Amino acid sequence: MFRNFLISLCLISVIACGSKPRVDLDEDSLALKPRAQHEVIAKEVANILETYSYKKAPMNDSLSSIIYDNLLKALDPSKAYFTKDDIESFEQYRNHISQDFKKGDLSAPYYLFNMFSDRYIENMEFAISQIDVPHDYSIDEEYVSFNEDAEWMENDDLIKDHWRKRVKYDLLNLKLTTTEEEDEKEADEKHKEILRKRYENLISQMKKTNANDAFQIIMSAFTDAVDPHTTYYNPSFAQRFNESMSNTLEGIGASLMIENEMVTIKEVIAGGPAFKDKSLEINDRIIGVAQGEDGEFEDIIGWRLDAAVAKIKGPKGTVVKLKVLPAGQEVAANPKIVSLTREKIVLEQESAQKEIKTIQDASGNDYRIGVIKLPKFYMDFDAYRKKDPNYKSTSRDVKLILDTLKNEQVDAVVLDLRNNGGGSLHEAIELTSLFIDRGPVVQVRDIANRVQIEQSPTAEVAWEGPLGVITNRFSASASEIFAGAIQDYGRGVIFGSTTFGKGTVQSAVDMSRFISNTSRLMLKAAGEDKDPDTPSGAPEFGQINITMAKFYRVTGSSTQHRGVMPDIEFPTQYSAEEFGESSEPAALPWDKIAATKFNKSGDLSSEIEAMKKLHEERMKNSVAYDYLLDDIKEFNKNNKIIEVYLQESKLKAEREKIQEKNKQRKINLAALKGISPENVDDAKIDFDLVLDETLHLMPLLAK
Repeated sequence: MFRNFLISLCLISVIACGSKPRVDLDEDSLALKPRAQHEVIAKEVANILETYSYKKAPMNDSLSSIIYDNLLKALDPSKAYFTKDDIESFEQYRNHISQDFKKGDLSAPYYLFNMFSDRYIENMEFAISQIDVPHDYSIDEEYVSFNEDAEWMENDDLIKDHWRKRVKYDLLNLKLTTTEEEDEKEADEKHKEILRKRYENLISQMKKTNANDAFQIIMSAFTDAVDPHTTYYNPSFAQRFNESMSNTLEGIGASLMIENEMVTIKEVIAGGPAFKDKSLEINDRIIGVAQGEDGEFEDIIGWRLDAAVAKIKGPKGTVVKLKVLPAGQEVAANPKIVSLTREKIVLEQESAQKEIKTIQDASGNDYRIGVIKLPKFYMDFDAYRKKDPNYKSTSRDVKLILDTLKNEQVDAVVLDLRNNGGGSLHEAIELTSLFIDRGPVVQVRDIANRVQIEQSPTAEVAWEGPLGVITNRFSASASEIFAGAIQDYGRGVIFGSTTFGKGTVQSAVDMSRFISNTSRLMLKAAGEDKDPDTPSGAPEFGQINITMAKFYRVTGSSTQHRGVMPDIEFPTQYSAEEFGESSEPAALPWDKIAATKFNKSGDLSSEIEAMKKLHEERMKNSVAYDYLLDDIKEFNKNNKIIEVYLQESKLKAEREKIQEKNKQRKINLAALKGISPENVDDAKIDFDLVLDETLHLMPLLAK
């Protein structure tokens, strides 16, 4: 016992007597400070990035400078809180942050975070003081809402004037919602109260920020400096990421948010425990949580959402009791007690979905086309590792859909990958195998320059008929692997716009693998081996998604920066320089390797030429195409606007002009769908020119 006591004492001494931190964070102040666990993790992440990352990153002045800029941009992107003097005082830390990380010293970035927190609360409190100040809406002045290229403001007076204008703009926005039936003075008082509560809520949320939040922001600035797709996730974020990848979660099956300091139910997920029990309704408020049938209730009023969710969620088969205030009842009302057994819930809204569209060609022939919308490439890795025969995945769901579409005798299939940011590499390969015979799908080169050729695992093709794939700028990673393979094999036609241009592969690694026994003993001795904020089942030290490889098409070309170019291209408002991989300063460069042998499924060049010709002819007389071009023009114009009017007459006139334009546009779009102007307000008008045109071109493949 005495020996263990001495070991613990020595370990605490090691922690306490490490190298002097760069910044002395006052132990007695309310400022956030890094936990010992954070310091251990930062050291290990620095080591991982130097040793195992595809782009090995030495911890030096150059990297530190990028981390510093990233952190300031993450904290104050609009340059509305820090002054030029603040920034000049921070410059002493610019060239040291990565080297400090390697030593486990997080004092400088935590100091910057605390300074931002102070400035944020200070300016929000000033904003509240400006709500009751008389504002003259006849003065011709403007408010710069956001300008990342702006210089830092010289002094506090300029910052305060910025916030005066912000309050004036927020009040004016509310003022313009006043109806003719409302009393103007009463409406103004109501608007002031709305804005006061809004700002008070922002202050409240900032005051609830904890050391884990600061650590997540700091580590994101760190990893982004190396590579935009290498990311450290704290335990809570790691759990959410893994749930998203598996398309499942374990809990009660409800979407929650904070309203008036209370956890409020905003959605009950079909098929989950809350849905089956029928005891919970939208806008019910959860004010207490107990674990198990006999557990004691914890009051969660005023808690942060993630902390409350960590208590409500839990492993399937376990019981959680909720103290619930029914929607519409006063806070003083007697709550009801709801007992639920947690289950594994499938997020169906994020799964592959199908619909069948009927299209008529120029000759009057009908074609039935199956459209499969795929939001992401998901896979339940945990169930797969446990050899669960019913594990959920993209390829399994799409296989079932294809079987259904074949039974319904569709003439062609279109996979819609727009806004699909990727996911599982394994699933990209499995999905490709549903459409091509056995053969290579993608080449993967690791950090040792070894090239692995990933093959389609089976010769059993699920769909041999005509195939189209729709992409856009936000189709990335696994989407690009699939679209690239379909294009290279001549298996289908790609429609839409050029993809994101992400050609790297990440591995999700539990940080526990890198935490030594010595570090664990040190943390235990310091009483920091367990983080009370870590959700049940989450990786205790978080997770790092690290870039460990690049992928290449079977032709040897990388999709990095260049993406997959469609065969039939549509205009887009999203340029690669602003919205693609090329917008990321730390992105890896494009390159190519040798092609691998593969047998093409076919040659669609003549069909593609016929499609291009028909597409060009159709667009010449397409009102919908003109609307798409107008939308792009309007987006590009609005994207450059950084100033807004603070003169009521000007802002009102501008709003009315926009409203009239939108109304007329809706009427015109409705006319294309055969909807009369008097029925426009009640109609749901789905304007999707890219999908509509793709469907009208697909019969050329089906003939």
